[in-house]
Amino acid sequence: MALTKTNKLQAINTMLSAIGEPPVNSLAAQRADSLIAQSILDETTRDILSYGWQFNTDENVVMTPETTTGFIYISDSIVRVDIAPTSDTVALEVVIRGNRLYNRVTSSYAFTEALTTTQVTLLDFDEMPEIAKRYITIRASRIFQDRVVGSSTLHAFEMQDEIAALARLTEYENEVGDYNIFQGESVIRPFLRQGSYRIY
Repeated sequence: MALTKTNKLQAINTMLSAIGEPPVNSLAAQRADSLIAQSILDETTRDILSYGWQFNTDENVVMTPETTTGFIYISDSIVRVDIAPTSDTVALEVVIRGNRLYNRVTSSYAFTEALTTTQVTLLDFDEMPEIAKRYITIRASRIFQDRVVGSSTLHAFEMQDEIAALARLTEYENEVGDYNIFQGESVIRPFLRQGSYRIY
C-alpha cells in the first residue's frame, strides 16, 4: 500500500508511542493519554504556526474598515497582521488587540482607509505541508513525554530528532520561499527566524 501524508490521528499515535502507550483508533477516543496528546499537539501547532512560515503567510491582503465605526475585524485564525513600512503608512503601527486591529500611533481602533497587509494564519493539521507536520509531531512528542513521563534519557533522544526536523523545515522554508536580497521585506523573515527561534 502506498504511503500517504500524515494525518492528525497518526500524529497522536506517534506521540503515544513516544511514551510506550498503544495507539488509538479514533480522535474521539476518550483515553486520558490520548486526550492529553491531542491537547499538546494543538498547543504545539499554534506555537509553531504563530511564528509565521511561507506556507501560512499571505501577503498583499487588503483589509477594509467598517463604514460606520472604522474598525477592522479579524478572524480567530489570524495570529499576526503587519503592514509594509512606506511613506504612506508613517502614521500606522498596526497590532492585533482582541478581534480588531489597533493603531498604536493614533491609539485608536478606527481606520479611515483600507490597509494592504501581510497575515499569518493558523491552519488545520491536515492543511500543512508534510515537513511541517513532521516537525510539529516530533516537537509535540518531546513535550508530551516531558510532561507525562519526564525521562531525561528520552528527552535527549527526542531533542536530537527535533533539532533535525527543524533543520529540514527551515531548509524547506528557504527553498519554497525563494528568498533573495532583492525582495526587501520578505527576505527579512528567514533571517529573523534563524536568529530568534530557539528550541527549549
